[in-house]
Amino acid sequence: MSNYISCSKLAALMASDGLFAVFDVRERGEFNAGQIANATSLPRSQIEFRIAELVPNPGIAIVLYDDNDARAPLAARTLAELGYRSVCILDGGLAAWRREDFPFVSGVNVPSKAFGEKVHHERSIPDISPEELSSLQAQKADLAILDVRTPQEYGRFRIPGAINVPGGDLILWAASLQQKPDTTIVINCAGRTRSIIGTAALRRLGLPHARALRNGTMGWVLAGFELESKPDRKTIQASDESRAQARDLALRLAREEKIPALSVRELIAGTAGNDDGVTYLIDVRSEGEYVSNHIPASINVPGGQAVQCADDFVAVRNGRVVFVSYHSVRAIMAAYWYREMGFANAAFLEGGLQAWIENRGTLVSGAVEREPLGFAVAKKIARMLAPAELDSLWRSSSVEILDVGSSLDFEGAHLPGAQWISRGWIELKLSALFQDSSRTIVLSCQNGHHSILAGRTLAEMGYQEIFILNGGVRAWAKAGYPTVTGLDSCLVEPNDVVLSPSIRGSKEDMKHYLEWELKLKC
Repeated sequence: MSNYISCSKLAALMASDGLFAVFDVRERGEFNAGQIANATSLPRSQIEFRIAELVPNPGIAIVLYDDNDARAPLAARTLAELGYRSVCILDGGLAAWRREDFPFVSGVNVPSKAFGEKVHHERSIPDISPEELSSLQAQKADLAILDVRTPQEYGRFRIPGAINVPGGDLILWAASLQQKPDTTIVINCAGRTRSIIGTAALRRLGLPHARALRNGTMGWVLAGFELESKPDRKTIQASDESRAQARDLALRLAREEKIPALSVRELIAGTAGNDDGVTYLIDVRSEGEYVSNHIPASINVPGGQAVQCADDFVAVRNGRVVFVSYHSVRAIMAAYWYREMGFANAAFLEGGLQAWIENRGTLVSGAVEREPLGFAVAKKIARMLAPAELDSLWRSSSVEILDVGSSLDFEGAHLPGAQWISRGWIELKLSALFQDSSRTIVLSCQNGHHSILAGRTLAEMGYQEIFILNGGVRAWAKAGYPTVTGLDSCLVEPNDVVLSPSIRGSKEDMKHYLEWELKLKC
C-alpha cells in the first residue's frame, strides 16, 4: 500500500529547508505542458537509469505525482524495489494541485530560465538586436561573437562568424577579452537564458562591453537572417595566458562573493558513509576533459548546462552541490551562479582536480556507462535473440516487434514493422492492445537496456513468449539488417522528448517560445 501526501503538506515540504525530491513521472511532453513549480521531471521509463544520480541517498524523502492515472503508484513500487525507503504519492495528482491553486508552471527547466530573466531585469543586461549585429558584420566591425551552446548544438548551425565557447568556459577567455576594449563582444545561445547568463558573467568579471544577442539564434532566424549549417565543431581554446589569469579572477570572485570551498579531505569525509544528507559532485569541464580523467563519484555537466538545466541534475535542492574543474576556475563560476539561484549549499572543490591528484585521489577515465538499477535482476530472466536468430524467427512465425526506447531513437531508426510504445505506459496500455498473452513479442530499443527492463514487466503481466533483441537496433543495423525511419507506428502519443524550437520548430514555434521565456518570473 503506497503512502499518500496531501497538496497542502507537499506545499509546506517544498517551502522548507528539508531534504526531499519531488518528481513528475509523466512523459517529458506532459511535463512541458504543465507541472508543479520546482518539481523535477523523471518519467517512469527513466527511473532505473537516473534515480541513483538524482537521489544518491535512498533514505531521502521522495514525492511522486502523475495525472492521477496510476503511473505514480507504479513508479513508487519500482523505487521501493530499488531500495528507496521514503516514497509517497501526491493525493489526487496534478489535477488536485491545480484545483487547490498551488504554484503551477509550464515549460522545461523553468527555474533556470526564470532566473535568467530575473538576471536580465535586475542587472540591466545590455543586448544587441540581430539587425544591429548584421549591420556591424557588414561594416566589418571588430566583433567577437561567442556561441555559448554545447558543441553538439553548435555543430548543427551557427550565426555566421560565431565561435563556440561553451558557457562554462567564458571565464577562461575573460582576461584575453579584457585586452580588447574596442571589440564588441556578443554572446549568443539558442534563445535567451545562456546568452544572458554568459553576458552577466563577463560583466561581473570586468567586461562591461559584453552584450547578449537578443533572442539568440531563434531571434536571428526570426529577423530573416540565415544560419550557417554544420560548421566546424572544433572548439577554440583560450590562450594559456588567459587561462592562467582566470585563476586570479575566479579566486577573487570567490572571496568577494564568499563562495565556500571544500578541501579534498572535507569532501571525502562528507560523502563517505553519510546516510543523512546528499552531495552532488558535478564536474563542469568539457565532455572530452571528463572522459580523459575524473573523480569516480562525479557526474559531468559542463558549466553552462549546469546553470541552464539545474533542475535536471539537482533534484534535492537543499542538498550539497560541489563543483569540480581542474584548477577550480570554472567550478567557482558555477558555484557562484548556483548560490545566486538560491542553492545555499553550493560550493567548489578547493584546488580542483589538481588538489585531488596531489592528495592521491583515485581517478577513472572513459565515458560513464552506469548499469541501470534493477538491470541485473531483469537480465536473468531475459531470453535474448541475436540479430540472425531474430531474422530466422521472423521468417518462420508471426512476431510482434515492440520498440521501447525513446521516440527520437525510434524515429531515427527501427526494425521494419516495429511499433513504438513508451516503457512508462506498458502496464496501463499493453493489455488492451495485445490481449493474447501467448503472442510472440520481441522487444527492441537502441542498445537493449530498455528492452531488458521492459521484458521483466511483460513477464510479470503474464506474457509468455517474450524475447529481447540482443544489442538492440544498433546491433541489428551493424549486422547488416535493414532499418526504417519515421514515427508512423506509435501505440501511444510520442511525447517523451521535448526538443528546442531552434532544433525542430517553425518560426511560429520560435516566436511563441520566446514570448513564453519573456513572461517568466523567478
